[in-house]
Amino acid sequence: MRSNVNLSRIARAASCCGLERIICTGPAKLDRNIARDGADTIHVEIHRTLPPVLDKLRDEQYRLVGLEQTTDSQDIHQYQFTRRTALVIGNERTGLTDDILKRLDDVVEIPVWGLPYSYNVATATVMALYEYCRQFPVG
Repeated sequence: MRSNVNLSRIARAASCCGLERIICTGPAKLDRNIARDGADTIHVEIHRTLPPVLDKLRDEQYRLVGLEQTTDSQDIHQYQFTRRTALVIGNERTGLTDDILKRLDDVVEIPVWGLPYSYNVATATVMALYEYCRQFPVG
């Protein structure tokens, strides 16, 4: 994640969805003015690299779902999340790298009908979190 603003927006939405943690690589800091209560309720874990984290999540029986536009990605509106899903998002500019994409169980994308061709990473993540919560309305 390049921007603490994006991370803070994601933390605020994640808190609304009842999530407890966000896992990041690289420098990460929440802006309390943006994250609001999410700054107090979301635990941010920081790791040097993502592959070992994905391996651990898989060992913990999480389904690894990337949010990225690829030739093989599925429309998020047609995708059925599992309860134990780890949503994997990439850098605002570069997205998810090929080596990370190969480690994922599925990749979903949010359709775009105009320009630009993709949503901001925070906006897309919030939309994906909302879709997950819509599929599991009881929490």
